[in-house]
Formats: sequence, structure tokens, C-alpha cells
Amino acid sequence: MCYSKYRVKSLRLGLSICLFVLCLLKNNTTYAQYTTAKGNDANTPLHLLKPAYVTPYGVPRQTEIKAVLDRVYHYLDAVTPYQLQDKQSGTAITDISKANANTIFKPGDFRLISYEWGVAYTGMLEAGAATGDKKFTDYSVNRINFIGDVVAHYKNYLKTNPGAATPVASVLQPKALDDAGSITAAMIKTIRAGGVKTNVRPVIDNYINYIMTKEFRLSDGTLARNRPLLNTLWLDDLYMSLPALAQMGVLTGDKKYFDEAVKQYQLFSKRMFNHQKGLYMHGWVQGMEPHPQFHWARANGWALLTKIELLDALPANHPGRAMVLNMLKEHAEGLARLQDKTGFWHQLLDRNDSYLETSATAIYAYCIARAVNKGWLDARAYGPMAMLAWNAVSTKVNTDGQVEGTCVGTGMGFDPAFYYYRPVNNFAAHGYGPVLLAGAEMYKLVQKFNFDINDSAVQLK
Repeated sequence: MCYSKYRVKSLRLGLSICLFVLCLLKNNTTYAQYTTAKGNDANTPLHLLKPAYVTPYGVPRQTEIKAVLDRVYHYLDAVTPYQLQDKQSGTAITDISKANANTIFKPGDFRLISYEWGVAYTGMLEAGAATGDKKFTDYSVNRINFIGDVVAHYKNYLKTNPGAATPVASVLQPKALDDAGSITAAMIKTIRAGGVKTNVRPVIDNYINYIMTKEFRLSDGTLARNRPLLNTLWLDDLYMSLPALAQMGVLTGDKKYFDEAVKQYQLFSKRMFNHQKGLYMHGWVQGMEPHPQFHWARANGWALLTKIELLDALPANHPGRAMVLNMLKEHAEGLARLQDKTGFWHQLLDRNDSYLETSATAIYAYCIARAVNKGWLDARAYGPMAMLAWNAVSTKVNTDGQVEGTCVGTGMGFDPAFYYYRPVNNFAAHGYGPVLLAGAEMYKLVQKFNFDINDSAVQLK
């Protein structure tokens, strides 16, 4: 009888243990985090048990970072040819002087002239500077020179063939900040890298003229758009304009470009930055009240990246520099509170049921790492955050060098479903430049700082 009672109790205990284990598994928690077959609290340092991280944790080696950058490079170099061809026959046109109204860029996976590819050109330059590997720098120099040659040809071609179609229409006649800002900044940086032909400078001047004199503005001078509604500010436009202006200030030494960049930053921020959350809203429409706030991740990335660009370019004694630095700190603090346990950030930053997004996470990884490397943010507070973000991003670069998990191009919406259900795609060009930037800056971070792993946690000294 006693034996039977003992068996019942044993069975109940066994069932309880099984249920406990099942609960742990259901919650995606490994039982090994709670116990060990080889020891207990009396004979084993349980605090050293290896956590079951979803993404890699710890300090990446430079060779590992370089391997990721190399994969991205080899993919992009193969799928972004800088060649011309006949539109109908597909025949290659090797002599640019023979290009005409039936000529197009040889199709690849991505366009050579776009704001996304302006970021990619800058990312390649940063990767080359960080690693010393010239192939990254040459990627940008070769394609920027090619664009300059094609534009120079068609400027002459249009003199005798007015109104003809060209593959560089957005360069000759920009119609939006998307056409002008990002690629202008990349062109100016490529000039500083060396080897750029003189015909690139007129392209830059034309773009800057568009930003300074032709883009639509509000009555107080704020750069704006009339879509999707009249008198609309897009947070994205901080990056689509201000880095170009700041780089023009560096190129020419003319203070007016720095002043205009800082002025625009202030005009945008006073309307769009939520100081309580430390985040920007994606869009602002004049006269809309109440105004919905959607804190879209990539738009916040463009805003953060703009601050980095301004701090990189503004003279040390510029009166707007302190304001930009303070805003960088406030924005970084807001983002730090919202980083997911996987290292990523969510598509809508403050809504944890929205998906984890790669391009924004890569931008944050780059910006925070660069701010740490430059001494603008405390390394001990923000270094681990940037490292965790890079480790997460590196898992999204597949064996072919494609970047996975990037939200496609996104306009402006005023309801959550719009952002929640934006598709992701390996051919979303927005992911590639940020990954190159993040890898380049992380390469420098792990070289510059000493690290400890203390109780399994990354610590920067």
C-alpha cells in the first residue's frame, strides 16, 4: 500500500517536472538556463551558464566583420554594372559618345542613380577607409565617374536633340529631394577619396542648386512636399537634403551651406521630435490637428544619420553644433530604451508587435558606433548597444551577400496597419548602404576599444 502511494507521488512529481519543462519550451526558453546535469548551486558557478541567445552575442572579430562586408561587396559588384545598352536590342554600347534616346543603363538588381544608392556609395567608401581594402573605394569611384561621363554626354546631346529621352533625366532635371541629396553627398565624399573626374563637379552644382532654390518650401523656408497632402514634412527629407548641404560646405568652405543645414534641422525638429519619447514622428502635415504620431524606424534612422553627417561636417566653432550634439544624445537615449532583446528594432519603434526591421537597425548600429568612436556618446553606455545591433544585422546577410528583412520603400500613412504590413524584400535597396556603413564602423570600434566579458555581459573599457 505504501509502495503504491510512493509510486503515485513519484508519478505526480514526474508529471510536474514534465509540465515545467514544457512551459519553458513553450516560452522559447532553454531548460539548460535553469539547471545543469553536472552541478548545483553549491558546486557550480551557475551565473556562468551559457544563455540561449537568439542572435549572436559578444565581440565580433574584425575578420568576421570583413567577411560580411566582402559578401555584400561581391554581390553588389556583380549586380550593378556600370554600362550602357540599346533599349530594344540589348546590345552593349561601349562608346558613350554614341548613346542616344534609345540608350539605357544596363539593367541590374539595383539602380545606379537613387537616394538608396547614394547611401551605398558612401557605405563603400567607409568600408574602404576602415579596412584598407581598395575594392570598396573603387566601387564608388568607378560608378560616380561613369555617371559623370554619361551626364556630360547627354548635356551636349540634348543641345541638338531637345526633349529626347535620357537615362540621366533625374540628374539633369531633379524633381525631388530624393533625386538630389543623398547622391550629392556621396559624390562629394568620392571626390575626397580621389580619382574622380572633373565632370562630376557640374553634376554636384546642379543638384545643390535644386535643393537651395527649387525644392518646395513652407512659408518659413522649411523644405517640404505637397504629397500625400499639401504642406507635408517628411522626416526622410532630413537625410535627402542636409548631408548634401553640409558636404557642400566642406567642399567649398562657404558657411551658408552649414547655416542652411542647421536651420533646416531646427525647423524639422521643432515640429517632429517628441522629447518625451526621444523619437521623431514620420510625417507632419500643416494644419492637421490632432496629429497622429507614427515612429517609423527607418525614418528615425535617416534623422539619426543626418545628425552624424552634420557633426562630421560642421566646423568645431559653428554655433549650431552644440544643439545637434544634444539632439543626438536625446535621440540615442530614446532608441536605447526600445532595442529588442534580439538586437533589432521594430518597424514601429514603440510597438513591439510590429516586425523586426534590418535597414533601420543597421543605420542605428552605424550611427551609435560612429558616435562612440568619435567620443560624442559614452562608449560604456552605448558600445554594447551598437555591438548587439551589428551582431543582429550580420545574421541578415545571406551567403549570396543579399540583405534580408528590409522594409521596401515606404510613403506616409496615418494608421498603424500601413506600417505593420509593409513588405520586406531582399531587393529593397535601402538595406545595403546601411549594412556597409555599420560593418565599416564596427570594424573600427573593435579595433579602438578594449572589451571584457563580465558575467557573460559585454563591457567596454
